Amino acid sequence: MEHIEKTPLIREIASADNAALASIIRAALAEFKADKPGTVYFDPTTDHLFELFRTPQSVYWILEVDGVIMGGGGIFPTEGLPEGCCELVKLYLSPASRGKGWGKLLIEKCAASAVATGFTSLYLETLPELSNAVALYEKCGFTMLEKALGASGHFGCNIWMLKQL
Repeated sequence: MEHIEKTPLIREIASADNAALASIIRAALAEFKADKPGTVYFDPTTDHLFELFRTPQSVYWILEVDGVIMGGGGIFPTEGLPEGCCELVKLYLSPASRGKGWGKLLIEKCAASAVATGFTSLYLETLPELSNAVALYEKCGFTMLEKALGASGHFGCNIWMLKQL
């Protein structure tokens, strides 16, 4: 029998998603040895994403297959970013969902949300340990910056990227 890949559902976060998402985020960081201070691993908002994304001009998308949360990603109007810029935040996928183009789908959904909200650029912060993600961001049109923008508080991140929308 031929294996047919399921199409993921992308939907807005619900309060019931908090624990599953925090688990995916922390497991991914630990998997790549990026579970260090100054990252979302230790950020208390990681356990309360539904509440965090009630902030105006923010949205968080859940990627789900057959009712199972496989990951997510969102946009957030991080303090101190230049006018018209928001941040691509907390984009993580479970191991079983990687390599299927779903990360790209989430990035495109986030970029479309940013445009619909009136933003003209999308910023992100990441780590060299997440090299596969960095390569994906580059394929999606993000370019490297020399320094951080805004005040995310994630001093453990040392790769900064920007995409014009």
